[in-house]
Amino acid sequence: MSDPALSAALDSGLTPSLALRNALAERLVMDVAQERYGAEVTDLAQQLLAQSREKGTDGFDALAKPLAEASVEEIAGLLRTLTAYFHLVNKSEQHEIVRVNRKRAQNATPEAPRRESIADAVHQLKEAGASREQALEWVRSLDIQPTLTAHPTEARRRTVLLHQGEAARLLDALGDDDLTPAERDDAREGLMNRLRLLLATDEVRTNAVTVEDEVRNGLYFVATTIWDVIPSIHRDLRRAFREAYGEEEGGSSQLAVAEAASGARGEDSSNPQSPDPSPSTFGPIVRYRSWIGGDRDGNPYVTPEVTAWTLRAHREDALRLHRRALDEVRLELSVSDRQAEMPDALRESIDADREVVRLDDRRWRQNEHEPIRLKLLLMAAKIDGLLAGDDLDYDARGYRQDLALIADSLHAAGLGPLAENGALADLRVRADAFGFHLAALDLRQHSRLHEESVAALLAHAGVAEDYASLGEAERVEILTQELLTGRPLAREADDLGESAASVLGSMRVAREAGEEALNVYIISMTDAVSDVLEVLLLAKEAGLWRRHADGTVESALDVAPLLETVADLEAGEALLGELFEHPVYAAHLRARGGMQEVMLGYSDSNKDGGYLAANWALHKAQGSVARACAKAGVRLRLFHGRGGTVGRGGGRAGQAIRAIPNEAQTGAIRFTEQGEVISFRYSLRGIAHRHLEQIVHAQLLAVADAARKPEENLPPEVTALMDRLAGRSMETYRAMVDHPDFWPWYLAATPIEHIAGLSIASRPVSRKGAATLDFAGIRAIPWVFAWTQPRMTAPGWFGAGTAFAEALSDGELDTLRGLHDRWLFFRAIVANARRELGRARLPVSRLYNALGEASGASGAPFETVEVEASKTEMALLRVSTMDDLLEDSRAIAATVRYRNPATDVLNLAQLELMRRWRETPEASDDADLRTALFLSINGIAAAMQSTG
Repeated sequence: MSDPALSAALDSGLTPSLALRNALAERLVMDVAQERYGAEVTDLAQQLLAQSREKGTDGFDALAKPLAEASVEEIAGLLRTLTAYFHLVNKSEQHEIVRVNRKRAQNATPEAPRRESIADAVHQLKEAGASREQALEWVRSLDIQPTLTAHPTEARRRTVLLHQGEAARLLDALGDDDLTPAERDDAREGLMNRLRLLLATDEVRTNAVTVEDEVRNGLYFVATTIWDVIPSIHRDLRRAFREAYGEEEGGSSQLAVAEAASGARGEDSSNPQSPDPSPSTFGPIVRYRSWIGGDRDGNPYVTPEVTAWTLRAHREDALRLHRRALDEVRLELSVSDRQAEMPDALRESIDADREVVRLDDRRWRQNEHEPIRLKLLLMAAKIDGLLAGDDLDYDARGYRQDLALIADSLHAAGLGPLAENGALADLRVRADAFGFHLAALDLRQHSRLHEESVAALLAHAGVAEDYASLGEAERVEILTQELLTGRPLAREADDLGESAASVLGSMRVAREAGEEALNVYIISMTDAVSDVLEVLLLAKEAGLWRRHADGTVESALDVAPLLETVADLEAGEALLGELFEHPVYAAHLRARGGMQEVMLGYSDSNKDGGYLAANWALHKAQGSVARACAKAGVRLRLFHGRGGTVGRGGGRAGQAIRAIPNEAQTGAIRFTEQGEVISFRYSLRGIAHRHLEQIVHAQLLAVADAARKPEENLPPEVTALMDRLAGRSMETYRAMVDHPDFWPWYLAATPIEHIAGLSIASRPVSRKGAATLDFAGIRAIPWVFAWTQPRMTAPGWFGAGTAFAEALSDGELDTLRGLHDRWLFFRAIVANARRELGRARLPVSRLYNALGEASGASGAPFETVEVEASKTEMALLRVSTMDDLLEDSRAIAATVRYRNPATDVLNLAQLELMRRWRETPEASDDADLRTALFLSINGIAAAMQSTG
C-alpha cells in the first residue's frame, strides 16, 4: 500500500531518512488532530494537502472553495494541525543536520578535516605555512561576542518550544534501528502525547509579553545549550592544534598559584593590574552578551528597575550554574594528599577561605586528606553565600583565580592532564566566558532621548536654557566645557523630568552592576559628535565617568555609535575622525584601552535604501570606519546588527564574516542573534556547536587573511561600478516605497495590521506607536515580517534586478562574473538574493494583491514587484552562471519544494480569514476570528522558518 506522505517527501528530493521521519510526523499529527478536532478537520486538511501536492499553483481555486465553506473553528483546527506538523518537520530537519555533521565528523581525518570545522581552519593555517606560534597569536586575537536581542521575531511560546523539542527527539529516536519493540512503543506513545499537549496548549500568547518574559527566554538558552557548548569549542581547538602541529597547547601558569597565594595572605587580589588567569593559552574566544532588559530604544517598558532586575536574574542564574558545576568537579577530583603532594599555596588558600565561610565539620573530616575537594567545598560555600545575599568579597576574578590554583596544584602533583582535560578545564572555560554575569548586558537608547536629558540638566544648572536649539559647534563647546568641569550639574534627588530621570537611572544601575556585567552603551541614530559627548556627560553625572586634574579619565563604559541609515553609514568615517580628534574623547578612549566599538544597522539601512544599496553602504562603511580607527591608532570592534532574514542582514554567518573587508578584520566582532534565529541555533546542542564552530572557523581564517593582505584595495573601476549599481538599486526601491499608492497597498495586501496585534514582544511595532503606523514609523522587523507572510520576500532582493539588468545591457557581464568568481562580498550578496528570491512564491502573493485590490488599493505596487522579480531572477542567474536560483543549494531546494504545498494551504486559509475580517463590520469584536488570524501568522512563520 502506497504512502502519499512518504511519496511526496521523496519526490521533493529529501534524503530517505528525512523523508521517512517527515512522513511519520505527518501521519501522527493527523492522527492526534483527529482525536482533538474530529474527522471534519483532518479530512479537510488531508484533502487540501493532497490537492495542493497534485495541482500546485494551478489548484488554488479548488483549494479556496472548501475553505470558504468551513467555519472559523474548523479553519483554526486546520491551522493548528498544519502548524504542529511544520514545527515537527523543522525540528526533524535540525536532527538531520546534526546526523549529517556527525557522519562527516566520523569520516574526517587530520589530513582531510570536516569542512568549516575548527580543525579545518587550523589545518588550512598549517598548510599555508603558518607556524604554531603565529596560529596561536591569531586565535588569541579572537573576541567573538554573539548578542541576544528580544526583537519580536519569535512567534512561539517557550512552553511550545519545549514540547516541540521533546516531540522531535522522540521522532528521531523512532528512526533508531537498535530499539527494542517495547522501546519503540514507548517512544511512539511519548511522541503522541507530546503532540496531544501541543494541540491542547495555547499556540498564541493571550497576554502581552513582558520584558521579564523575554529575559527569561534568553537566559534559558544561555543557561542550557550555550553553557554546555562553549567548552567543546576550546576542546576542538586543543585537538586541532595537536593534530596539525603535533603538540598540546600550553598549560596553566604558575603565576596563578602565586596570585592565589597572595590573595590568601590578604593582599589585594582585586588590583586591576593583577593577572586574571585564562583557562588556556587561547583566551575566552567566545563570550555572549544580551540586549534583553537593557535595550531602551523605543521600548518604554525597559525601565531602570527592569534593567536592575535583569542584572540580578543574570547573576543568580550564573551563580547557580557555577554552584552545580563545582559539585561536578568535586566529585571528579578525588586527589588525596597521601597519594600526591599538594603545594603550600593550596593549603594557604584553604586556611584563608575558612576565615570567611564555614564548612560543616563532617565535611571537613570526610575530606581532610583531599585538599582540592576542600577548596571546592569552600568555593561552593562562598557562592551559596552570594546567592543568599551575604556581603562577601568574592567576585568572578577571585573565582577564576581559585580555579587556576586548583589547576596548578594538579600540575604540581604530576596530574596535569586532569587540569587540561575534564570537568575542571571545562569549568575554567565557563568561568572565563560567563563570569558571574552569564551574558554581559548592553544599554541602548535613541540619541534624541540623550539630547532631551542633557537639555534638562543644562537648563537645571543654568548653563543653557535651550540646548536643543543650538547648532552642533555650540553644543560641542558646551559639552566639552562641562566634561572638563568636576562639578555635577544636578543632585541625584533633583527633579529633571521623565527622560533625564530614566536615562540617568539606567546609568546608575550600570554603575552598581560593575563592568563585567554591563560595560557598553549604544547610541541609536548617531550622526554627530555631540550625540556621543552627550552620553559621556550623562555618564559623568551618574558616576560612570570622571576626569582627573592631570587630564586622565576613568570610564566604566564603552560608548558605541550606531550607524543605521545609508547616509549615516556613508558619513561614519568623518564622524569617527572628528571624535578621535576631540581631546576629551581621546582621553576617554585611552581609559577604555584604546578600543572603539561601532555598531552597523542592517535592518534600518535596508528599509531605508533597499537590499543592494544597504549592503554596499555597509561594506564600504566597514572599510572606512576601520581606516579611521587605524589612522588614529585605535583598535576597532565592529558590531553587526543583523536580523534573521536576508532583508535584515541575515544569511550564512560564516560567509558574512569572510566577506568583511580585510582592514576591518581585527578578530574582535559582535553580531546580534534574534527571535527564531536564537531558537533555531540553540535548541539542539549539535546545531549550536555547528553554528559556533563555523563562526570561529570563519573568523580565524579571516584574521589570517587580513594579516597577509591588510587591505581590500578595490580597483577604482570596481568601486565606481558598485556605486552605480547601488545608486540605481536604491532609486528603484525608493520609487516603489515613496509612491503614493504603495503604503495603502502594503496595508491592504499584507497582514501587517494583524502582525501589529501579535503578543510576541514587549516593544511596539512602530516607533510612533501602533495608532500611527506608517512607512517612516514602522520598525524593520514587522516591515519584513509582513512581506514574508504573503511569500514576496522583497526586502531580500528588490532593486537589485534593475541595477544588474542595466549593467548587463551596458556590457558588464564579464566584469560582474569576474567579481562573482573572485570577491567574497559580491558572491555573498548575489547568493543571498538568489536564495531569498528562490523562497518567494509569487502566485501566492498574487492572491494577496487581489485581496488588496478588493479592499480598494491599487495593484500597481505588486506589478512593480513582479517585474522586478523577473529582472532579478534573470540577472542573478546570468551573473552566477546558474540555471536555477537554488542550483547550488540542493538541500534548500528540496525542502522548499516539500514545504510549498502545505504552506500554500496555510496562505489560502489566511486569505480567507483576512477576507472575512474585512467584510464583517463587527469583526474586531470576534475573538475567535482574531485568534484564527494570529494562528495563521504563526503557521506561515513556521512553514517559512522566518518572521522578520
